[in-house]
Amino acid sequence: MSATIRTSNRLLKEKSPYLLQHAHNPVDWYPWSDEAFTRAQREDKPIFLSIGYSTCHWCHVMERESFADNEVAAFLNKHFIAIKVDREERPDIDHLYMLACQTISGQGGWPLTIIMNPDKKPFFAGTYFPKESKYGRPGLIEVLRLVQDHWENKREELEETAREIVTSLQPRSQADEKKLAENTLEEAYRILREDYDSKYGGFGQAPKFPMPHNLFFLFRYYHWTGEREALSMGERTLETMHRGGIYDHLGYGFSRYSVDREWLIPHFEKMLYDNALLAMAYLEGYQISGRERFARIAREIFTYVLRDMTSPGGAFYSAQDADSEGEEGKYYTWTPGEIREVLGDDLGEKFCHYYGVTKAGNFAGKNVLNRIHALNTPGDPREEESLAVAYQKLFAAREGRSHPHRDDKVLTSWNGLMIAALAMGARILAEPEYLRAARKALDFIRNHLHDQDGRLLARYRDGDAAHPAYLDDHATLIWALLELYQADPCPSYLRWALSLQEELDHLFWDEEDGGYFFSGSDGEELFVRSKAIHDGAMPSGNSMAALNLTRLGRLTGREEYLHRADRLLQAFSQSISHYPAGYTFSLLSLHQLLFPGREIVVVTPPTDGEMREQLTSLGQIFAPTTTLLYLGGENGGEELKTIAPFVGKMTPLDGKVTYYICEDFTCRQPTTDFNRVKAILVGKG
Repeated sequence: MSATIRTSNRLLKEKSPYLLQHAHNPVDWYPWSDEAFTRAQREDKPIFLSIGYSTCHWCHVMERESFADNEVAAFLNKHFIAIKVDREERPDIDHLYMLACQTISGQGGWPLTIIMNPDKKPFFAGTYFPKESKYGRPGLIEVLRLVQDHWENKREELEETAREIVTSLQPRSQADEKKLAENTLEEAYRILREDYDSKYGGFGQAPKFPMPHNLFFLFRYYHWTGEREALSMGERTLETMHRGGIYDHLGYGFSRYSVDREWLIPHFEKMLYDNALLAMAYLEGYQISGRERFARIAREIFTYVLRDMTSPGGAFYSAQDADSEGEEGKYYTWTPGEIREVLGDDLGEKFCHYYGVTKAGNFAGKNVLNRIHALNTPGDPREEESLAVAYQKLFAAREGRSHPHRDDKVLTSWNGLMIAALAMGARILAEPEYLRAARKALDFIRNHLHDQDGRLLARYRDGDAAHPAYLDDHATLIWALLELYQADPCPSYLRWALSLQEELDHLFWDEEDGGYFFSGSDGEELFVRSKAIHDGAMPSGNSMAALNLTRLGRLTGREEYLHRADRLLQAFSQSISHYPAGYTFSLLSLHQLLFPGREIVVVTPPTDGEMREQLTSLGQIFAPTTTLLYLGGENGGEELKTIAPFVGKMTPLDGKVTYYICEDFTCRQPTTDFNRVKAILVGKG
């Protein structure tokens, strides 16, 4: 059957929502498979690899312009073997070929377009291509014809390019004899301060990404040094992001990034990982500043996730699209007339004034709701309360619109982040609902995201779990378990975290140069087994693993974890030293290695009603260099002693909750004075 009249392709049998969006293209798509590469070898054709994800706006544009087009499809089908990959299902493939794209073109993004030989080695890369040349970009048809001509007539040039790219991507030892030190932290802060936007918060110009890990670093830098400007930068950024259009003021939750400096116009897609990390940032902002507004914003993020992004089984979906009915932002934007139609003239006028809604609009003739225009005006809680009815009515009206597509696959890594965020919310805000949601999601992973041998898996959708878990899956799930233990002190969380860490060390650790590979030794073999430490929109797996190791070492008293964390950071020391502000999450573990905090062991009598109240009070204190362990009561005292032997001889005094404060694996005299413990944490926790 001719490709130009094809009604479906092999992607129809896949689970990925992104691949299914292309299942009825005339392009003869393959999923990433041996079948595709075998055919390419047999027919001596280059591979056309397209990588994206289901909520990507420009992926939709390229699909409509090119992959649904019969002319493009006919040329692709005749001269290439076409492969589609969901970057969220196969981040190992995406990561490797994104590095290739950045090497070839100096930039990256999605959709990612790669052309390579049948041995999977790339010689051409780019991102979005229109069908015909426009926007200063070459057209896809033009690119395909040029590559096909070179494949036929200048093959050796392409093969030489591929060899050079592969050579450039081979991992090299980055270890530096010069150890990372205190000045690395100071240099990171200096760079962030210089890059800081004092008017609108955040860092750099447009487009502007939230980068919550920069805020984590700033809060800890303030806590360590007392540098008020670091705190001010973090607070200002949290405030302005929420005022901007990047925040959904009706339905809550944050979009992925702002296309402008002011946080005004978002790229409307909402990602689970962004909202998890931002919830954590607002929770820490609340802890360190005491500003109730930040606590409220964290609660609103959780409201959005639990309402719109949670499966019946308790796991969390991946993302919501920027587009609806083929238009970017249509679901979220308003005209003054639409608002008055719902609210009436008086309330409608008041709402429009408050949220900057004008006849001219700020996005394609409509309006993204925002409070940026009142950036330096203190918010009046009474004014916000007077608009409560307006929020309810407009949200109900918006619910009647055609909703953006929701990517309903479950990713272990992103679920790990949201579980960690909810556990933090349960601890800091004393909200049992968040703890229940975190536990339910964890149970889903336990029950559905392991293979028959117990190997952790990366993706679940529609009854199918697949793909051996990557570094990020292990790192975020360990993080989640450590946060759950702080909120709900059951040693079983620590036991599972240690088991995952053992698997991570066995399958991912680079014995020769240190650090963790992105894929396990039991995963698919690509032409490079890559490692990464740079923190992008999400912290890297290595940076998260480093912090996990420092926390595990402190919680268990096992110094080998601290040594491994140190070796991990040293393995990437050249990159970190060159530009430390690009590795702020890694610097959280460096800070803990350079300036060890303390462990507080809370020992309770066999039955204790006081401990829960004290646990809640401690959880509200910003004490990033302190770890808490709980021994006795109903929390598995004997099991904890096997995990952390150094607590073995600790007992409650006089039948009261007792605190053992330990530093450098040496413990002071125990105390039953809770106020003394709080004072220690508030002073330098």
